[in-house]
Amino acid sequence: MKIIVPMAGRGSRLRPHTLTVPKPLIPIAGKSIVHRLVEDIAKILKEPIEEVAFVLGDEAFFGDDVVASLTDLAKSLGAKASIYRQDQPLGTGHAIMCAKDSLSGPAVIAYADTLIRADFELDPSADAVIWVKQVDQPEAFGVVKLNQNNEIIELVEKPKEFVSDLAVIGIYYFKEIGVLRNELQNVLDNNIKNGGEYQINDGIKAMMANGKVFKTGSVDEWMDCGNKDVTVETNTRMLGFLHNDGEHLVDYGVTLENSTIIPPCYIGENVVLKNTTIGPNVSLGNGCHVTDSTIKNSLIQTYSQIKNADLDNAMIGNHVSYDGKFTSISIGDYAVLE
Repeated sequence: MKIIVPMAGRGSRLRPHTLTVPKPLIPIAGKSIVHRLVEDIAKILKEPIEEVAFVLGDEAFFGDDVVASLTDLAKSLGAKASIYRQDQPLGTGHAIMCAKDSLSGPAVIAYADTLIRADFELDPSADAVIWVKQVDQPEAFGVVKLNQNNEIIELVEKPKEFVSDLAVIGIYYFKEIGVLRNELQNVLDNNIKNGGEYQINDGIKAMMANGKVFKTGSVDEWMDCGNKDVTVETNTRMLGFLHNDGEHLVDYGVTLENSTIIPPCYIGENVVLKNTTIGPNVSLGNGCHVTDSTIKNSLIQTYSQIKNADLDNAMIGNHVSYDGKFTSISIGDYAVLE
């Protein structure tokens, strides 16, 4: 089994956090989005992972440190890491075809801007499985249309009239991904574009037209990381899941001076808390120092210094110095104070 992970986008809706860190490497409850996604997919598949192929953007942004992190992720699963580049943002289908040399055998494609919680068996009768989540407002999503045999017969983008309430979440299984590769090659060769881009859906629709059977795999939880607010919400939800699973989330070496941690919280290594209340639903990355503060429902990355703060629904990056009693400010591009 292979996992193909297109992750070349810059994550503009999550600025300023993605100005220096690719969105898939933003930490959620102490672990990057792409690490959590790939590990959770591997657990669902319940079979050895042979290769993880990552499709990255330009080397200036997705540099050696990113490649090293992703290589370690693949190795942790006992898999080979393959690195490909998508130099131009030409669509989901184009991104997949950048990994053309890895597109053979059974494989899962997963876009690295979402997280899931799921436990289901892949339908052995299906040529492909599209992972879906039941939603309350299907008109806001791409959805699947099913026949009487619960086979997917159509993909409908943001339907104005009710088609189904099963939203496509951006994860797909193919019994033989080479079939999709051939259909996407045809899309590229014939310059078939939607919205000015080459889309995976055009390859999938061609497979359906040729009689391939598509089934659904329903996930229990689907968490987005598209912008700041939903990323903080996803961090909150993930902390709750991990806490209920019994996972230890607070580093044993945390320094507490007249401070309280209200679970669930993730606290990384070498964190110092003085006269501070943290939680619930806070992630604090390695090396953070927090003094005279109250923080809840927030995500703070690494090596940041926070003092005199009263924060709720906050997202703070790496190496930030924040004093709630500020009189002098240095704020970069796309920063928000509310």
